[in-house]
Amino acid sequence: MNTRYSTIIAPSILSADFSAMGNAVRTIEESGADWVHVDIMDGMFVPNISFGSKMVNDLRPLTKLPLDVHLMIEKPERYIAEFAGAGADFITFHLEAAVHAHRLLDSIKKLGKKAGISIVPSTPAEALSEILELVDIILLMTVNPGFGGQKFIPQCIPKIEKLHRYRIERNLKYDIAVDGGINAETALTVREAGANVLITGSSFFSARDPAEEVLKYKGTYIV
Repeated sequence: MNTRYSTIIAPSILSADFSAMGNAVRTIEESGADWVHVDIMDGMFVPNISFGSKMVNDLRPLTKLPLDVHLMIEKPERYIAEFAGAGADFITFHLEAAVHAHRLLDSIKKLGKKAGISIVPSTPAEALSEILELVDIILLMTVNPGFGGQKFIPQCIPKIEKLHRYRIERNLKYDIAVDGGINAETALTVREAGANVLITGSSFFSARDPAEEVLKYKGTYIV
């Protein structure tokens, strides 16, 4: 298990009631979770449409928690400044959607934001090897992106282990985030593999007690 990093829980508002986003943010804060995860989908890079930068702008006054923005969009370089200006703290884009990843990571950091990069389940961890020194967050999709409530793909676990090994071998400090099918059971699996940021959606917002759910994800819940 990864003992160098504390576990961060980032509920995704994609699974919240869209008519009550203020309530969703309050639920996240009151649960003891750490970040608010915002999935941005354009209907092209993934087969769904979610929010734009206005959602980030509207959420920003409602919470002091970091807003973790995940761009699942084509040509993400077109919108980096827009989401930074709206109040995102962390901006993650997909390696598969950007030709000049190095340049884009640098532009995010120049805007004063933490820079993240994400890969889908079919992309190998080795594809990130040349830019590991540049990233603050690596987000591994453990489902095929586009919809909430999907089943965790266990074949992604070796990628988590590999990126954790790279982190130790190269003495790097990036966070390893996982998104897709995260619940109390899979949380233990990915934490043991080396992930330290757990993005959860439907299992969090459907939980009887979200605070109890967060404790389970962190491995601190006592029956």
